Amino acid sequence: MLSTLFRCRIVDSAAAAIAGFKGGEKVLVGGFGLCGIPENLIAELQKNKHIKDLTVVSNNAGVDDFGLGLLLKTKQIKRMISSYVGENAEFERQYLHGELEVELIPQGTLAERVRAGGAGIPAFFTATAVGTQVQTGGIPIKYSATAGKGKEPILVSSPREVLSANSMDVNTLWKKRLSEISLSSRHGRLTLSGNLMFRGTARNFNAPMAKAGKITIAEVEEIVPIGSLQPDEIHVQGAYVDRVFKGENFEKRIERLTINDGKGLNVPGKKGSALSDEGAQRRERIVRRAAKEFKDGMYANLGIGMPMLASNYIPPEMTVHLQSENGILGMGPFPKPGEQDPDLINAGKETVTLLPGASVFGSDESFAMIRGGHIDLTILGGMEVSQNGDLANWIIPGKMVKGMGGAMDLVATSGTKVVVTMEHTAKGGRPKILPQCTLPLTGKACIDMVITDLCVFEVDKTRGVLKLVELMDGVSVDDVKKNTAADFEVHLQ
Repeated sequence: MLSTLFRCRIVDSAAAAIAGFKGGEKVLVGGFGLCGIPENLIAELQKNKHIKDLTVVSNNAGVDDFGLGLLLKTKQIKRMISSYVGENAEFERQYLHGELEVELIPQGTLAERVRAGGAGIPAFFTATAVGTQVQTGGIPIKYSATAGKGKEPILVSSPREVLSANSMDVNTLWKKRLSEISLSSRHGRLTLSGNLMFRGTARNFNAPMAKAGKITIAEVEEIVPIGSLQPDEIHVQGAYVDRVFKGENFEKRIERLTINDGKGLNVPGKKGSALSDEGAQRRERIVRRAAKEFKDGMYANLGIGMPMLASNYIPPEMTVHLQSENGILGMGPFPKPGEQDPDLINAGKETVTLLPGASVFGSDESFAMIRGGHIDLTILGGMEVSQNGDLANWIIPGKMVKGMGGAMDLVATSGTKVVVTMEHTAKGGRPKILPQCTLPLTGKACIDMVITDLCVFEVDKTRGVLKLVELMDGVSVDDVKKNTAADFEVHLQ
């Protein structure tokens, strides 16, 4: 038995760990994608179907058939507080059909809300999401179950208080602490004193969530004697941990196994690497141009999908430190076959490697790095951009909900150059560069440069004007005019 000198109590099973759950609890669940999730605890909750009406705080909800997706299928979750819906079709379906309440929060704000709650800070101000619906209110939390898919919101988010500080508008996003919460998370190793250590990118939301729970339950892979971990190896101290059990039969499923097969450009999330089709060739033109924005010694964050491809074109003589918001600085290429590690993924849930000198850390630390202006460049995708530099890329109301993820945090820092990469028009030739965005905003007047398959625009945010500075090969100014709804000035060099 563990000495009573320590808070932590070791129990025999997941069933014993969740003893006392009756339903209706608010539960913080660590993990990012499927990396670092409490597999056994989720499975145990699923067995106990009387434990329902849960409010679950987690960055995302796994996939349809694994992770928190299992609890969605059994309708045990009443409300999700998350930043990203992603590719979980059941999550999106339940939300749009009025079966699930969803409170969408920028990822960095979610991480800080959890961290602040654990630190006893009841409220904070942030520049993230100022000028968007997160600040002004009106984001649907619940839709009518009878009016049709995404037709009638019956519960929406409230406006946030705004003040001006240091010549910048900031808003109070969270006055309600998340510390009155039972928590479950998976960790690598635990000492008998309750100290926890994570492995790789499994730290993500686990560390701040472990510190925010009123009752903290840790599902671990290994329990080791006191003194087995060096004091500076400990990520969560025993004072935060209440119950622990050793998990069994971890599947450690990889959500997006992405490998470097040596056959050319690796397209994240897609099978094969051929660039024979026209769409892939357009994307290659865009990312090749985007790679010219890299500078030697730069710290850069690359968004999911096409922006990540720009890393394929970093010149070999140049050093660029790639940051991933799930907690990596010094991200390397995709692993070779057989070298993939489920505890080492990027923000797109793809398997990656680390370069010499790399570091890993929690999501709260990652977004402190981002909000603090320590990242020089961010490249991300867009659904729409406006002539004054507004960006929309996270939702099509009533139809498609991906969530904002970390995008709102990434574009809210004045010291970071924001580059948007996207195809110039949508399907059917509809312009995506508009006088004003028609979709809910990710950021207001936040874009510095837009790179498309036709051209490059710079944004003069002071005047609210687009400046055409480059044309892709074979493209004329008239071609750009025909496919652009916004006005722009021509400043070709």
